[in-house]
Amino acid sequence: MPPQVPNQLTTRLKIQLKLSISRLRYIQQKESAISKQQRRDVAQLLSDEKTESARIRVENVIRQEINSDLLEVLELYCELLLARIGLLDQRRECDPGLQEAVKSIIYAAGRTDVKELQQVRDMMIMKFGKEFARDALENPEISVAPRVYKKLSIEPPNAELVTAYLEEISRTYRIPWSGLPEDERLKLIQENDPEPVQDDHDHDHDDQGGGSGGLGEVEPGMSLPSIGDKSLVPPIVVAPVSAGSDIPRPNLTQQGTNNKSGSAVKPIKKDALPDLDELSKRFAALKR
Repeated sequence: MPPQVPNQLTTRLKIQLKLSISRLRYIQQKESAISKQQRRDVAQLLSDEKTESARIRVENVIRQEINSDLLEVLELYCELLLARIGLLDQRRECDPGLQEAVKSIIYAAGRTDVKELQQVRDMMIMKFGKEFARDALENPEISVAPRVYKKLSIEPPNAELVTAYLEEISRTYRIPWSGLPEDERLKLIQENDPEPVQDDHDHDHDDQGGGSGGLGEVEPGMSLPSIGDKSLVPPIVVAPVSAGSDIPRPNLTQQGTNNKSGSAVKPIKKDALPDLDELSKRFAALKR
């Protein structure tokens, strides 16, 4: 027996299911990025202690995540129909194993902005009839998946859910929000506060205690030398000019330091210097 050739409607439905799956995944990624940004905004409000504004803003976060979960469920139903596309082609009536997926798509497609999914809905109505579609939209027998029906409800989130989201955001971003339990709040405060800085009075006390590099303690009766005290500066002495030097150049060194030869330079005594008469006799001898 030759394989059954799928009809034109089934072929188009298969293409639209693939497009719907791709589109649903893209929207989920986009809404996930928006939800992360909204969570950061709520965290900033909690950090600024603007709790009432955070409660209003977090409702958008909850709605965004509920819608993202709904799109994920619809994506799974589209994958199920794509995998069992042969059952849709062989029967004029909807297979009992596919009724929940088909009716959930018909019920939810008009409440989403996914055009590809809306075209899938129109093809399902064309195949199974308007009576089948009316039963899916009115849902008298609760044939639509409960998680799809519940996620499309327009009721605002209750106060317990809002508080739970605020607590989760404050824990995620390590913010000591006042609505957290007291033990968790104190723990976050300790984590966020820097290490205590030592008091300046303690530093002054340490300096007076004679630490490394300091002046140490001043004993009673001892006075510190003044800056202008000349006894603190070693005297400058003139080293004698070595023999054979053409131009006498005084070698200025400080007492207690070493010259180039490594020996300490000693100050010249006043009695060792020649007097004026002796110098005159030497110059006269040179002129002869």
